[in-house]
Amino acid sequence: MNNYKALRTFLMAAEKKSFAQVARELDMTPAAVTRAIAALEEDLGVQLFVRTTRQVSLTADGAVYAAQIQPAMQALDAARRDVMNAHKSDQGRLRISAPTWLGKTVLPPILGAFRDLYPKMCFEISLSDGLVNIVDDDYDLAIRISSSPSDKFTIWRKICVIPRILVAAPGSRFIGMKHPNELTPDECLAYSGESRRETWNLSDGGSSITLSAGRAFSANSGEVLADMAAQGMGVTLLPGFNIVEHIRSGRLVHVFPGWTPPDLWLTLYYPPYQALPPRVATFSKFFEQQVPAYVIGEF
Repeated sequence: MNNYKALRTFLMAAEKKSFAQVARELDMTPAAVTRAIAALEEDLGVQLFVRTTRQVSLTADGAVYAAQIQPAMQALDAARRDVMNAHKSDQGRLRISAPTWLGKTVLPPILGAFRDLYPKMCFEISLSDGLVNIVDDDYDLAIRISSSPSDKFTIWRKICVIPRILVAAPGSRFIGMKHPNELTPDECLAYSGESRRETWNLSDGGSSITLSAGRAFSANSGEVLADMAAQGMGVTLLPGFNIVEHIRSGRLVHVFPGWTPPDLWLTLYYPPYQALPPRVATFSKFFEQQVPAYVIGEF
């Protein structure tokens, strides 16, 4: 008998106080259980159980040994489950990093629909607008909205283009402007992962313009920028799905509609797998099918 099974047998016998019950639950003969415990006692050089005709009970040495190995066995069991589940497409744990606003608005209905199909899947979701170290932080995959990826050390999967638009409060003076070059840097509210300035490169299909944004206000939260723009503080450039509810409610309106920035991509990226684990591949395919309906549209 291997050491892992012998220790599992010992811990179950310590819990059940019956070799016969352990034999039934582990599909062993009572004699095999007795031999396994005897071999473990011989290996350790101590008696682990006091045996009577009715039950077995731990000796003092046995109780100490059980208490010391229990956490290690639980860790081994968890690792064993994770490794086994990693090769199943319909169950296991997925640890996902996602942008904050997308994680709040888009991810919940997708995860709900996915769980309806795969109820044995479980999730750990971490929301952050900054890049994460997907390997060191133990993520199975990350969802990001960014320019075309240049990282050579992770696997990238482009899902769809994310439209961005310029928005402002409906009663603000920005609504009457005809050209984005009428804006000053103080009136351009910048999105920045480090809460610093941002450069807007805008094109109307024929000509281009570059604006400096964030001199007066910048944030690493699209939600904050949308709220500040709705207060009339300035114009901000955000993905459409970020501000769709603001537009529907009339808190924000699309300004300079002929002017657009370079594309941003909704992208999945992964640790440097040789091949995607089945559970990761299953979720990625489902996410790719579902997410365009939530992030692409007319704004």
